[in-house]
Amino acid sequence: MWLPRLPTDRLKRRAKSAPDTSGKEAPLVVAGRASNALFVHALNRSAQRLGLYRGQPLANARAMIENLAVVAADERGDLALLDNIADWCDRFTPLVAMDSPDGIFLDITGVAHLFGGEAAMLKHVVEKIASQGFAVQAAIAGTSLAARALAHYAHRSITKPGEDRAMIAPLPIAALDCGEDRLRALKRAGLKTIAQVAERGRAELTARLGAHFLTRLHVMLGAEEKPLTPRRPLPDLRAEQIFAEPVITQEIIERSLHTLAVSLCEILEREGQGLRQLEASFYRADGKVERIAIKTGAPLRDPDVMLRLLNQRLDALADPLDPGFGFDLIRLEACLAEKTHAAEVSFDTEENARWQINFLLDRLAARFGEQRVQRFVAQDTHIPEAQGVAVPAQERDFTGAWTRKRQANDPPLRPLRLLERPEEIHAMAASVPDGAPGRFRWRKAQFDVARAEGPERIALEWWQERLQDRIDPNSEQKRRQKLGLLPKSIPPSRDYFRIETREGLRFWLYRDGQYQKNGLAPRWYVHGLFA
Repeated sequence: MWLPRLPTDRLKRRAKSAPDTSGKEAPLVVAGRASNALFVHALNRSAQRLGLYRGQPLANARAMIENLAVVAADERGDLALLDNIADWCDRFTPLVAMDSPDGIFLDITGVAHLFGGEAAMLKHVVEKIASQGFAVQAAIAGTSLAARALAHYAHRSITKPGEDRAMIAPLPIAALDCGEDRLRALKRAGLKTIAQVAERGRAELTARLGAHFLTRLHVMLGAEEKPLTPRRPLPDLRAEQIFAEPVITQEIIERSLHTLAVSLCEILEREGQGLRQLEASFYRADGKVERIAIKTGAPLRDPDVMLRLLNQRLDALADPLDPGFGFDLIRLEACLAEKTHAAEVSFDTEENARWQINFLLDRLAARFGEQRVQRFVAQDTHIPEAQGVAVPAQERDFTGAWTRKRQANDPPLRPLRLLERPEEIHAMAASVPDGAPGRFRWRKAQFDVARAEGPERIALEWWQERLQDRIDPNSEQKRRQKLGLLPKSIPPSRDYFRIETREGLRFWLYRDGQYQKNGLAPRWYVHGLFA
């Protein structure tokens, strides 16, 4: 599907003008810049009828038409609009790919019969897009590049299986879309149609135009295929309801969601699965698509729980769901489904209690966002600031590591409050080589030490320290550093002390490194505070 006047159609929609049916609109061009020169990037139908064309120098266009309306190009705005149109096209097939800056690919394999066949589907899609105020051309072919060429030069063409070559052959060489340099070379060689290009030998085309051009030609002729890259991942399961007339009332919307949730859960139960990520899509009659998504901490297939989580998510939206002129399609998609186990559907009391906790986490995540509901996971490292990492509470990919357990009646080994970054202190009267300071100054206050326990020497794991100088950028060590699970700079050995002052305050101090023979004293830091 090709939208040849997307920039000017966007401006017309923003101005809430009527679609161009009378031909009385004022000529309008969108100006782009290349090599520090202005040119016609896009133009409406009225400007094209007056002889203007894309790529024309803007000065020439102004000379041809007096008081020509010129607007600067907004490529980001055009791309956002194209993305919204692609969202709307998800109602026809989940395999939708972008063909920037003004095209969209739809893989309709196996879905055309749902719309009355390929011809009826093509007519329906084109009419729906045109009714929203867009100039649109479309075609159906066996390969993406063949469909693209036909949409540009043979609007509403439909090729039969295996007949792509016959439909593409009479098209002009401009349909190859191979760039100005290659197009100029083909013209100099006297070639005017794709059929004439295809008759040339493979070695000749490769030598003159490159292997990429040859591959593109073969894809266009149907000899090879270039798979599409969907803009959105394909869901595991989905259920949808199409309305003959757009619905607006909240009661009908909730009833439809419940019906879809029941249908989805029936499929999940037959497959022995439960969903971990659910997305609800609401397709408005004016082309806008609203989507909300929820995640769960455990596989779920209870329709009532799904609706409660969806309602929590809807209530938390800063911009409430607006039906506008009504929704003509509502869809539920299980974006991620997992196998359920016997323990997850048992009648065990403890398991039910865990299920209630998971449900609470799901509700909080739906209400406040999954990144705001976190849990701490222990990590396999001695470095204090990296021993625990906060991850989303619903995430189960992060598992706990070994932790050092405290015996009964033992004093706490680690402080209740760990500073975000260790703060340097001025330590005084520290005995050499392994003694604690007699007093220290921190944040402009001086503290006298009454009791001290230590030292506890903490250093980086020997296997990581040995490999530190030759770490692979793609290694697990680098990945953990990027995720914040380990400090980016590897610290030297530290000697930690549990300090109690005369006022009863308890600190966790450490000495950074060892005393040197040249008399240089190591630095001291406070890293945490005990209760």
